[in-house]
Amino acid sequence: MIDSLLVANRGEIARRVIRTARRLGIRAIAVYSEADADMPFVLEADESVCVGPAAPAQSYRNAEAILAAAKSTGAQAVHPGYGFLSEHAGFARAVEANGLVWVGPSADAIAAMGDKINARNLMAAAGVPVAPGTQEPTASVDAAVEAARDIGYPLMVKAAAGGGGMGMAVATDEAALRKEFDKVHAFAERTFGDGSVLLERYFPRVRHVEVQILGLADGRVIALSERECSVQRRNQKLLEEAPSPAVTPELRARFLAAAVKAGEAVGYRNAGTVECLLDPATGEFFFLEMNTRLQVEHPITELIHGIDLVEEQLRIASGLPPTFDPETLINAGHAIELRVNAEDPKRFLPGPGKITTWVEPSGDGIRVDAAYATGLTKTPFYDSLMAKIIVYGHDRADAIARARTAVAGFEIAGPKNNLPFFAELLENPEFISGDYDTGIVARMR
Repeated sequence: MIDSLLVANRGEIARRVIRTARRLGIRAIAVYSEADADMPFVLEADESVCVGPAAPAQSYRNAEAILAAAKSTGAQAVHPGYGFLSEHAGFARAVEANGLVWVGPSADAIAAMGDKINARNLMAAAGVPVAPGTQEPTASVDAAVEAARDIGYPLMVKAAAGGGGMGMAVATDEAALRKEFDKVHAFAERTFGDGSVLLERYFPRVRHVEVQILGLADGRVIALSERECSVQRRNQKLLEEAPSPAVTPELRARFLAAAVKAGEAVGYRNAGTVECLLDPATGEFFFLEMNTRLQVEHPITELIHGIDLVEEQLRIASGLPPTFDPETLINAGHAIELRVNAEDPKRFLPGPGKITTWVEPSGDGIRVDAAYATGLTKTPFYDSLMAKIIVYGHDRADAIARARTAVAGFEIAGPKNNLPFFAELLENPEFISGDYDTGIVARMR
């Protein structure tokens, strides 16, 4: 096992990785921006290094500063968490070029899956179902209009280099396509430095289902369980649950087999997620993207399987076998995660501010992975996530009941928060039925 680990991230995921590292006797090293000097993850690490001012480009995305921190502290390995540099192939290569262990998939796998068009083509060649769409970057709006004649409307217009639900728009006809193509292209150039645009057939009523995979140290790729991620605003997730209430045993077998094929197609190692769109009317599903990192929602998979995915990541990176037998891995109960964000609960607009009250819920089956505490300030420099409520029950109804208890018991004052939205969602008949799709939040509004 590696003996020292630099966590190239912040907030709740940094605390999460540090917690497992320290449990395993691994020296945990944090990097932080000037704005985060008093955050819990900095105080909980064995050692910490300031890597720059608040702006992410000058701190958490500053690869040179992070590598310098790793060298100066004698770190043996780097865990990137999610976001920031976690899916940056160049950073992964630089980590390894500096003689450090990268806790993640190979740089080649990251690069292959980072380009959505290349990823689609690789998956199709591997026998993973993909939705009708373009096989090459769409060079111009006129080329997009031409391609749309074959694909059909409505269309999803996507930034080929995008991720996390960013750089996406729906076009229902040619006029909308011309408008949205230019917007997505400009956004992609500005945000990702790559204006390539992908067109895919848009399915108005779909569920977002993903599968957790692990590429083991011995070369095998295994699929754990699926997660339901259809509660979204602006194509970004708010609540996830495992297992999915829409997935039958037969459909699960197909999902897991496809996810293994996806991982094997790129020689995948470490933790990753294969995201798919499921048509609930037909049972068909299509590859959406592969996230080459640990997901925000990984705790719900941990709870239903009784494992620690960060520990598994560290073992794989160290060349060790998993803590469990893949053939007899338990899969029991039901888990739900709610992303507690600093945003208003109606329009989901950001609402940072100083935290004057922060009281976390507790009790049987309730876990909170938090970034903040009373007296700290939720700054506007980073994403809106403040904490994750994760609950576990013996079945879905039990998990929903525990989630209601946890939401009611979480007290936050100062910044705006979306706890009132979750209180509403957990009483919503459509959600309670389990028969919902990615349009549920819009219908609630």
